[in-house]
Amino acid sequence: QVQLVESGGGLVQAGGSLRLSCAASGRHFSNYVMGWFRQAPGKGREFVASISWSGARSDYADSVKGRFTISRDNAKNTVYLQMNSLKPEDTAVYYCAADTWFPRTAESSYDYWGQGTQVTVSS
Repeated sequence: QVQLVESGGGLVQAGGSLRLSCAASGRHFSNYVMGWFRQAPGKGREFVASISWSGARSDYADSVKGRFTISRDNAKNTVYLQMNSLKPEDTAVYYCAADTWFPRTAESSYDYWGQGTQVTVSS
């Protein structure tokens, strides 16, 4: 069982940056693949990025490649999402999630979810 709590969301102007954090509690954080998803108003939840157990491999949605970076610190049980060059279309609630295999982009594959953090990018 893993409990996930996101933080770091907020309001930022287009072109700005934010770093999201997701703190995990429970056992064996390093046994989980971690992912970030987002859900914009009126849309379904979509894959953003994922990172393997050790952090050696990562995967990104085409829409964020080159702008977002996922990382993890297993000693701190935390996964991060550094978001640069933000665009208004990045506005969404961002969720972190835990899975047991990599790479996985399907929402249904992830077993544990946080409550989400709002990111709003103004033009």
